[in-house]
Amino acid sequence: MKTIHVAAAVIVDQGRIFTACRGYGEFKGRWEFPGGKIEKDEKPEDALQREIKEELAADIAVDQFLGTVDYDYPDFHLTMECYLCHVAGGTLTILEHSAFRWVRKEELEKVDWLPADRIAVEWVKGLKISR
Repeated sequence: MKTIHVAAAVIVDQGRIFTACRGYGEFKGRWEFPGGKIEKDEKPEDALQREIKEELAADIAVDQFLGTVDYDYPDFHLTMECYLCHVAGGTLTILEHSAFRWVRKEELEKVDWLPADRIAVEWVKGLKISR
């Protein structure tokens, strides 16, 4: 089984969490924390900043490492490095996703998350979000 190594951004602003809906592929219509693949010899934080710039046309600051999700999908193993982040420049603009929403912690359970992201959701629910 192949392994895909990604970084994911839990972007917060004014007590809300940014969520993005996949607009393509097998998981189209499901929600996730944005991010993407980590390239060879790339630090996860650098990959995350690059991916957010590509997918959402904004700059982010990486504030805190939340944890690593290891999840087996039917066709691949996902290793996802999750980070708490905030927008450092620009405005989040969806370029690859079909939709986005800002949600409060108490609304996280109402989102149709991708299975691996559900693990990160549990971590986020336990955070005190001060931004």
